Amino acid sequence: MITGSVVVIINNLLGGNSFTSRKTLNPTKVKEANMSPIIKGRIWRFADNIDTDLIIPGKYLRTTDMSVFAAHAMEGIDPEFSKKVTKNDIIVAGKNFGCGSSREQAPLALKHAGVGCVVAESFARIFFRNSINVGLPIIEAVVDCKHSDVASVDIEKGTVTCQGKTHQGIKLPGFLMTILLDGGLIQHRRKQK
Repeated sequence: MITGSVVVIINNLLGGNSFTSRKTLNPTKVKEANMSPIIKGRIWRFADNIDTDLIIPGKYLRTTDMSVFAAHAMEGIDPEFSKKVTKNDIIVAGKNFGCGSSREQAPLALKHAGVGCVVAESFARIFFRNSINVGLPIIEAVVDCKHSDVASVDIEKGTVTCQGKTHQGIKLPGFLMTILLDGGLIQHRRKQK
C-alpha cells in the first residue's frame, strides 16, 4: 500500500503537480530510469542494524524536498557523508540494514545523495521493498571489501567485485529486477501504459 506521504514524495521526485512545489533534482547524482546494471564506485562500510533514523533523521521528514533528504543522508552516523559521497558510491553494511521505522524517505535520501547501490548481509523487509519501489539498487551479500575500496556491482547477476575478488549475492527475482532497472515502480508502471 502506498501511503499519502509517499505519493507526495514520488510526485516531487517526478516533478511535482498542482498541490506540490516543483523541486529541481541534481541530474548528475540521480538517474531516474533505465539504469545501467553495472555500478562502479567507492565503498562506504557500515555496521549491523543501521536504522532509518540514522539514514535520514526524523527531524527532516516534514519536507518532501529531495535535496534536503540528500543533504542529510547518513547524518546520524557520519554528518559529512552527503558532502563526501560521489555518484555511484556503494554502501556495504552488515545485517538488518534499514531497520526501524517505515519511512520511504530513507532509500530516497541515499539515492538522491548519489549512492549507486546498497549491499548488505540482510535488509529490513520494508526498506528492501521501498528501495525497489524508488529505484535504489540493493543486493544481499556478504562481501569482504574495505572502506574506500573501489568496487563494481552487477545488479543483474547479484555480484560485487572488489580487490580482484567477486562475491556472489542473492539475485533479485526477474519482476523486481525489471522494476529496478526501469527506475522504480512509478516509472515501471508508466512503461506499461
